[in-house]
Amino acid sequence: MKLLVLGPTGGTGQQVVAQALAAGHEVTAFARRPDKIAVKHDRLRCVAGDVTDDGAILADAVRGQDAVISALGRGMSLKSDNLIQRSVPPILAAMQQHGVRRLIFTSAIGVGDAIHHVPLVPRLMARFMLKNIYADKAAGESLIRRSGLEWTLVQPAQLTDGPLTGQYRAGERLSMRGVPKISRADVAHFILRELDSPAYVRKSAVLAY
Repeated sequence: MKLLVLGPTGGTGQQVVAQALAAGHEVTAFARRPDKIAVKHDRLRCVAGDVTDDGAILADAVRGQDAVISALGRGMSLKSDNLIQRSVPPILAAMQQHGVRRLIFTSAIGVGDAIHHVPLVPRLMARFMLKNIYADKAAGESLIRRSGLEWTLVQPAQLTDGPLTGQYRAGERLSMRGVPKISRADVAHFILRELDSPAYVRKSAVLAY
């Protein structure tokens, strides 16, 4: 498939790019700093641009793609800078302009109403320490849910740099205890698996071990 990856320089985005190339896909990586993408491959095209500002450049990158994968995020920051709220509208507009239907968007466990279905510790973190980040993600998820596209919202547990195992749980709701975790490599594995599956189209998918 032809895939556009947004946020390709972050931990999850790097895993998506690497695994997509290994699976034989053609990848366009859209980043403010393409020079930070260490991977070199004849099926990898790097495009410089800011999702929140460069509407024409983003739209050009979207044209001809089979799917758009977002791994956008603020890393370790506790301030959202409204990144997701500012990014989602131009992403949706570009996809609708060029008739690209499939969107897989990385969020987090406990966003929005899902807060009621996570364990105490991550629930407290979402409500207090990460309140600003989670409000931004919830606003972005709401826009995506109303878009009419074939979207999947990926809601991983606490991310680690652990290995790809392929042994994780996925569901609209999961029974979880303590501080559930999952590796970025396994999140990327799920994302790419869902490209050919209707299982979570217009649904959210919680991921954890």
